[in-house]
Amino acid sequence: MKHYFLMIKAVFFDIDGTLVSFKTHTVPASAQEALKCLREKGIKTFIATGRPKDLMMKAVGFLPFDGFVTLNGSHCFTALGGEDIYKGCIPQEDIERLIVYSRRHPEIPFVFVDEEGWFITSSNADVEEVSRLIEISVPPVLPVEAARDREVLQMMGYFGEEKDSELFGEVLSHCTPMRWHPLFTDIIARGNSKSRGIDKVLAHYGIGLKETMAFGDGGNDIPMLAHVGLGVAMGNASQSVRAVSDYVTTSVDEDGIMNALKYFGIL
Repeated sequence: MKHYFLMIKAVFFDIDGTLVSFKTHTVPASAQEALKCLREKGIKTFIATGRPKDLMMKAVGFLPFDGFVTLNGSHCFTALGGEDIYKGCIPQEDIERLIVYSRRHPEIPFVFVDEEGWFITSSNADVEEVSRLIEISVPPVLPVEAARDREVLQMMGYFGEEKDSELFGEVLSHCTPMRWHPLFTDIIARGNSKSRGIDKVLAHYGIGLKETMAFGDGGNDIPMLAHVGLGVAMGNASQSVRAVSDYVTTSVDEDGIMNALKYFGIL
């Protein structure tokens, strides 16, 4: 068995389904202990999530981290002082085309996220189901035109995969989907991803990519897990996530993070 404790200097954690259980909506005690032990060893810990800052803090803000990769890599910042490391906004031309599209298809809810907050163009059963799944409130409802002239860092669209070619081929031509649930997809500027956000963070802290480890479970974690030195899929991850990972641990509800760190001799 390889022993990685001499080389791992930074560990990145997804939130939903990785640090936070979909069943209990809490961080298991074993994961909290793992984070504490990593930091005591001098290993830096980071969040890498699709959530915006406010919702990220709601889920894990009581835990200490060194920095954050949020909105699937579109906004990265330090924990100390909240210093911006990277921001990658969605081009205004894509937002203008989406405004026109949304007027024609008001049945499709779209969420827009900037540093000041977020809003949704409408709500339906799918929006409410996803909100219950990750235990968040439905964003305030505003007209799609409210997205104009904002620095939009991420969007979310409540549509199935069958609409991807239309939307990303004709409307959001400078964007890419980051889908981790069949009912909706995160939408970010093309080129952004958790892996790009990680690169920006590592450059800021002077850490090499081979010295990194990451945990994830969803489709938006695939770029991250394939990119880092040691990618670990949670036991509750889909087959596509497992396929790009170096190791599959147990689920978030079965102490998956602690089990993997012990397996590799990091703790």
